[in-house]
Amino acid sequence: MLGLYDSGLGGLTVLAALRTAGIDQDIVYFADQAHVPYGDKSDGELHGFLTENLALLAGQRVDAVVTACNTSCAVAQHYGWPATPFPVLDLILTAGGSFAETRHRRIAVIATAATVRSGAYTRAIRAAAPYAHVHEIAAPRLVPVVEDGEADTSTGRDAVAEVVAQIPSDVDAIVYGCTHYPLLDRWFAAALDPRIERIDPAAAQAAAARALVAELGLPPGTSTTTYYTNGDAHSFERAVRRWTGDTTGRVAALVAR
Repeated sequence: MLGLYDSGLGGLTVLAALRTAGIDQDIVYFADQAHVPYGDKSDGELHGFLTENLALLAGQRVDAVVTACNTSCAVAQHYGWPATPFPVLDLILTAGGSFAETRHRRIAVIATAATVRSGAYTRAIRAAAPYAHVHEIAAPRLVPVVEDGEADTSTGRDAVAEVVAQIPSDVDAIVYGCTHYPLLDRWFAAALDPRIERIDPAAAQAAAARALVAELGLPPGTSTTTYYTNGDAHSFERAVRRWTGDTTGRVAALVAR
């Protein structure tokens, strides 16, 4: 069984990528909505949330954790990953490694303020592609827009337009450095020059997860997902059904630690 966690709904994009990649492992998904958004929190707070999230998934007896939160990975690269009885797949390192054979030379990473502050994406991409120029842009409005159910509204469109206005004109690719942002892809696609590739690291993370499942020799699962939140369970369930199309996965409240 695999564990996924995020500050909220964004990790559902990674979950979707796992299922699209044919991963049939049963999955426990935890949304730490009591603390969303992560981007405006201190590094110390974020590392505390990370430690609690991994402990919660350990209690669910998962065999591995596929991180679905870039901000947590950025903080872990500074503070270190908490000790766990299972392997943890770092989303930023996976994303950076995927640029090893890229044709892109000028890359804009759109991420939370905390992720940008860490510089983790620049380090990860340049470790794989030393010639690449990386420009990181903080987009603090985007996570609240998604969490508040405004992704498909003019509010979402306008929030994306503010971010696009900050992207240098000569970039040839953007990276969604927060898993919430692909849920706003329609607005990015409409606002960006079509020559600019929009990269969702979830695809690379799914490929890495498939390799990890094979390496661990995990038996086939039933493709069942159980969803937990420490926020409002009813609004979370509506969002899960909307974004995933999963009408059978169990959604439950989890008391905040």
